[in-house]
Amino acid sequence: MVTKERFEQGLTLQQYVDKMTFNRERFVEALEEATIEPEDARVLERLAGTRRVLVISEDWCGTCLAHVPYVAKLIDGKPNIEMRLFPRDANPDLMDQYLKQGRYRSIPVFAFFDEHMNELARFLECRPS
Repeated sequence: MVTKERFEQGLTLQQYVDKMTFNRERFVEALEEATIEPEDARVLERLAGTRRVLVISEDWCGTCLAHVPYVAKLIDGKPNIEMRLFPRDANPDLMDQYLKQGRYRSIPVFAFFDEHMNELARFLECRPS
């Protein structure tokens, strides 16, 4: 279970970028180039009540590089939604709550919560098709 206090220990997007040691330029470029189409924005409509998005990531991970900027852009400009990022290797307590097939520490992880920290949805290790 993720508490509000634990969620608040995560990094903001800017803090995450500032701490990156791999792929910083590529990440920032991907963030600037990410576009959200109207049908993409409907994801949040289907997850009505989303107030917090927890992201487990690592800056060396190519799949994270492909998807974290997109999710960041998706919630950008939505003052009622807060995103916090947690480096996987530094947060095993969180990662172990989101194991793929109950065994693998696959990333990225995106978990969507309402204002009471009830989990609305989770997406694990998204792969581009």
